[in-house]
Amino acid sequence: MVSSNWVWFIVIAAVIAFLLLRRSSFARADDVEAALKDRALVIDVRSSGEFASGHLAGVTNVPLDRLAQEIAALAPDRSQPIALHCLSGARSASGCATLRRMGYTRVYNLGSYGRAEKLLTTLRTE
Repeated sequence: MVSSNWVWFIVIAAVIAFLLLRRSSFARADDVEAALKDRALVIDVRSSGEFASGHLAGVTNVPLDRLAQEIAALAPDRSQPIALHCLSGARSASGCATLRRMGYTRVYNLGSYGRAEKLLTTLRTE
């Protein structure tokens, strides 16, 4: 029989591992800076309702569930840099994986709304 202390240890370890793996999928600031200089398309993959309640300037909204169907019209060149963000970084990570499977080669996960806001504000003013 496993003691409850071990169960908690395993649960906490799993949560920490998940958070570290998710964070490791976020694009580095210097990669984002280079992509922005190369006219990256920045996409918010949150729902239309989330986007309508507030969004970052100059960002296109394509909800994650429509990304695969709509991306070719927005970025026919699969080498165009594309940076995605959402509320927490999970949907944008999923969107990046989808785009890579579709053959897009320069895809960046900005992560959460807050992280994207900091990156875009900082990098656009430099």
